[in-house]
Order: sequence, then C-alpha cells, then structure tokens
Amino acid sequence: MKKKEIAVEKFMKGYNCCQAVACAYCEDFGIPERDMLRLTEGFGSGIGGLGDTCGAIMGVFLIISLSNSAGDMEQPKLTKFDTYGKILDAAAAYREKMGSLYCRDLKTEDGPQPLPCCIRCVAAGAEILDEYFEAREQA
Repeated sequence: MKKKEIAVEKFMKGYNCCQAVACAYCEDFGIPERDMLRLTEGFGSGIGGLGDTCGAIMGVFLIISLSNSAGDMEQPKLTKFDTYGKILDAAAAYREKMGSLYCRDLKTEDGPQPLPCCIRCVAAGAEILDEYFEAREQA
C-alpha cells in the first residue's frame, strides 16, 4: 500500500490530518506510531482548531524535519537552514496543489470528519512527501 493510501486510511479511521500524514511515515524514522500519534494530536484542524496552518502540511513539515535533520545537539544549526529550504519548497508545492496552507481556506465544507476537503489535504500532503523522497533517492 502506498503512503498516500495509508495516510487517507488513518484519517478515515479518526486520526486528525497531521496525525494521518505523520503516522504514515513515522516508523521509517524510528518513531513508534503511538508516540507520533500523541505528539501530533494538537495539530489537526489548523493547529488545535484555530484554522491556521493545515495539519496535513504540518505533518509534512514534521516528516521532512525528521528526514533531514542531523540531530546534532552540539551544532544545532548544522542542517537547520537546509531543512528550512526543504520546508519552504514543500509549502510552495502544497500551496500550488491546494491553493492555500490555511485550514480556514481549505476546509470548504462543514460537518463531522472525515470531510472530503480534508481527505484531499491528507492525500496531497502524502503525495508531496512521496515526491520529496523520490527526489532525494534520485539525487
């Protein structure tokens, strides 16, 4: 099963948008799914229901950070700015696919989850991560 399908399946199960995207990839980086689920619980619905940055793209940012960071506590700037660049690229790709980074713009329907508009956001987030990892493998 592709990561996009896994992320959508998790969202349909009740994970929030950030949890669905991040948990589809977390074990690839040694993070147990239960831990990732807990870490990302507050980032759905535009960061805890604020309608700000979409949780799906927040999950993308988190996975990019996990994949790119050197994790060097003695030299915390070692990969920081490279990671920021990758985050900006992912944000631009998401904005191009979805039209915005903000939940208040993307959530075009009302009602209980899972909403079709949110399913599209989760799928787009996973697609961006798949493209990111494919590009890394080819580099």
